[in-house]
Amino acid sequence: MKATLQTIIEKHQKDATRLMDILLDIQAEHGSVNDEAIALVASQLGISKVDVEQTRSFYHFFTKESAGKYTVYMNDSVVANMKGKAEVVKAFEKEANCKLGSVSADGLIGLFNTACIGMSDQEPAALINGKVFTNLTPAKVKEIVAGFKADKCVKEMITEYGDGQNSSELIKSMVKNNLMKKGAVTFSEYKTGTALRKVVEMNADQIVAEVKTSGIRGRGGAGFPTGLKWDFCRKEAEPVKYVMCNADEGEPGTFKDRVILTEVPALVFEGMTVAGYTIGAKQGILYLRHEYKYLVKYLDKVLEDLRTQNLLGKNIAGKQGFDFDIRIQLGAGAYVCGEESALIESCEGKRGEPRNRPPFPVQKGYMNKPTVINNVETLAHITKIIEKGGAWYKGIGTKESAGTKLLSISGDCEKPGVYEIEWGMTIQQMLDMVGAKDVQAVQVAGPSGTCINPKQFGRAIAYEDLATGGAMTIIGNQRNLLKDVVHNYMDFFVDESCGSCVPCRALSVLMKERLEKVINGHATKNEVNELVEWGSFMKLANRCGLGQTASNPIITTIQNFREKYDALTKDTDYVSEFNMETAVAASCAVVGRKPNLEH
Repeated sequence: MKATLQTIIEKHQKDATRLMDILLDIQAEHGSVNDEAIALVASQLGISKVDVEQTRSFYHFFTKESAGKYTVYMNDSVVANMKGKAEVVKAFEKEANCKLGSVSADGLIGLFNTACIGMSDQEPAALINGKVFTNLTPAKVKEIVAGFKADKCVKEMITEYGDGQNSSELIKSMVKNNLMKKGAVTFSEYKTGTALRKVVEMNADQIVAEVKTSGIRGRGGAGFPTGLKWDFCRKEAEPVKYVMCNADEGEPGTFKDRVILTEVPALVFEGMTVAGYTIGAKQGILYLRHEYKYLVKYLDKVLEDLRTQNLLGKNIAGKQGFDFDIRIQLGAGAYVCGEESALIESCEGKRGEPRNRPPFPVQKGYMNKPTVINNVETLAHITKIIEKGGAWYKGIGTKESAGTKLLSISGDCEKPGVYEIEWGMTIQQMLDMVGAKDVQAVQVAGPSGTCINPKQFGRAIAYEDLATGGAMTIIGNQRNLLKDVVHNYMDFFVDESCGSCVPCRALSVLMKERLEKVINGHATKNEVNELVEWGSFMKLANRCGLGQTASNPIITTIQNFREKYDALTKDTDYVSEFNMETAVAASCAVVGRKPNLEH
């Protein structure tokens, strides 16, 4: 083991800022990152064991002990549960002879839950040794586990491939794009290199002006004007700057970046290169969520092809001094790394804890240098803006929301998938488009967004009304909104909190427990009112977007579905949760008798 670890460490030049890559390689090679590995890595990198341990312990896909020769991570999202995840888990438990959250006695199979893996359009889904398995059924599980017991390679178990590049030699995945509607921007016809050959004839002022004219705002959800962000960064005096692409698509219910990176990744890389030229950066980093690791070989080949075409590397497009290159940085499973400063921390090999701001990343970002961070979709659109002009882009959408928007639509509908729409479409038009009937609610922008009721289906998908990063989850009337949806979302936020801020670490747990009290019929109406008050504390006292929006599943459903809370609560000062039978059950079990509640 020592020799293998030494090779891995030297591969990454004993660079402590590449600790994530080192730990990822160790996990892949040995199936865990144990104490021996931590000690050796710390010694070789010249850092403390605590520094290594705090990074290892932070990310979901690093384990201290083996998680099984075949490690199954079941997607535990709302949509997965809607589509039959429970029956799939039962089948895995039966066939593997182990419970969810454990490893079989022979060490062959590990079965675990994980957060949304970006497959809400083809659930139930799981990651098995890093390979994606979609549309699972109990029958398919039986075949998969039989393959484990026959010592098959996981790759060999995938016999049907998805559409487009999913079936290419470098991907060979069963994932389907489910690209249901193409619009005027992201998936319209384009010849690679057009924007770069145009941009080398422009100066930074002209490029920033074009981007500002387009009106494009960040597609990750925050909606900050892209041109303004670039302008701030390029004006920083520090000569070393960086461009980063946030491909940590972790919001439950979203998967549109997955399709962009599968079908038009060169569009994103070209957008990054335009950004590099504009702000004077030489290096770009694509931060890719671990769940999309199956795309890495393919994306590396796309980057190599761009270098061959003189669209990446030295003197790009024949422009002397225009040097820019891109590397891929894998995450290791942490939703909070979608927050840009947490993403930077992760790229530097640390825990993905958000930084205090100011300073902002455009001032002091990666390696403490000015850094522009944009979303996958934003950068793809930049390439088209340079090609066709800012005025063209501004002419699409609404007055406040320019261009098109990719929606990841899933849940209770006939046609889940990715839809490229113009900003301004109403929720009802969206529901009609995807064949959704008998709809109880729509979760706009994922758990961190807003849950709206049918009276609000006339509202527009736009920054000036219902802003969204793209996740749209449709909830039918057959679902128990509080139990099936809101509780799952609160579980998610509790699990994904980095733990740095007390309200996010503690109050989100208390809010989940209070929700359970409501669901069980043990809460008062005043306790629901207290939830609203607690939600306001979350928005004020947490330093990043995760903590500030972690109460949204509860708060927005109280606002828009108060009747569901009122139906479960009592208008009294106090409701007792004490149950004698439950209280004595454990002691009765020890002594082997049934509780007698008459005495």
